[in-house]
Amino acid sequence: MLDSTKPVVDPGATSIATLLEAGERQLTKTSPSARLDAEVLLCHCLRQPRSYLRAWPERHPDLPQTEEFQRMLALRSQGHPVAYLLGLREFWSREFIVTPDVLIPRPDSELLVELSLAGLARDRSAKILDLGTGSGILAITLAAERPLSTVLACDNSSPALSVAERNAERLGVNNVRFVKSDWFAQVTERDFDLILSNPPYIAAEDPHLQQGDVRFEPRSALVSQKQGLSDIESIAEQAGRHLKPGGRLLVEHGYDQTAPVQAIFDNHGYRAVATHRDLAGNPRVTSGLWQPL
Repeated sequence: MLDSTKPVVDPGATSIATLLEAGERQLTKTSPSARLDAEVLLCHCLRQPRSYLRAWPERHPDLPQTEEFQRMLALRSQGHPVAYLLGLREFWSREFIVTPDVLIPRPDSELLVELSLAGLARDRSAKILDLGTGSGILAITLAAERPLSTVLACDNSSPALSVAERNAERLGVNNVRFVKSDWFAQVTERDFDLILSNPPYIAAEDPHLQQGDVRFEPRSALVSQKQGLSDIESIAEQAGRHLKPGGRLLVEHGYDQTAPVQAIFDNHGYRAVATHRDLAGNPRVTSGLWQPL
């Protein structure tokens, strides 16, 4: 027998405002941005912008939309990243497909794009190599912003390359090529003007690996041996054979890795080594010029 003291709510007759309130309550314990998450997820289910939620709070989504929202709330309350639930994340004003096979694009990595573009003239072609491309955000962004250039993007993960290729096609960028390669293993070209990478740089024992979105991201794209420096050293050691004289190497790294990364660059013969800060003021990217003796 039904308890007459508890209202029976038809999910198909629940308003947007009620759904958002319930969603925020459900996510409060597990998300630092519960209200925003609820709004973004509901917008996705409704296929509407966030302005729609404010304009029509009394409207009732249909039952399939409400059920989809409740399913996404359940996953988000377990910690699943919003980007993976939506299948999309914005980077450099473009929307990229993301799946659990690739890292979630973060604003920190836009510094790699800024530094790269600063050294690439709009009216001249350049050869660019992106190592560990993942979803392709760096390679595709540079190819789109410098259409006269040619970009080679490598990754050792076939599923990641599939995501990157879908992104390039979706965004209509055709001056980027994708190759399966463990760093430089399958890279035969030389004389690149720019080599850049956002490699794994987290130490295996770092406690942050058990927190937040990182728990759901591919570990192979996050963790590196030797306190997170193994892959950075491998890239720096090999990049000189593929850069033209005066070519640049740009590598993203952890905020606390400046000194060892600069030492790696110095030890492998790079000049004008410098570390650049991200929008939060943290040391994030180290650059160097290849000047063979």
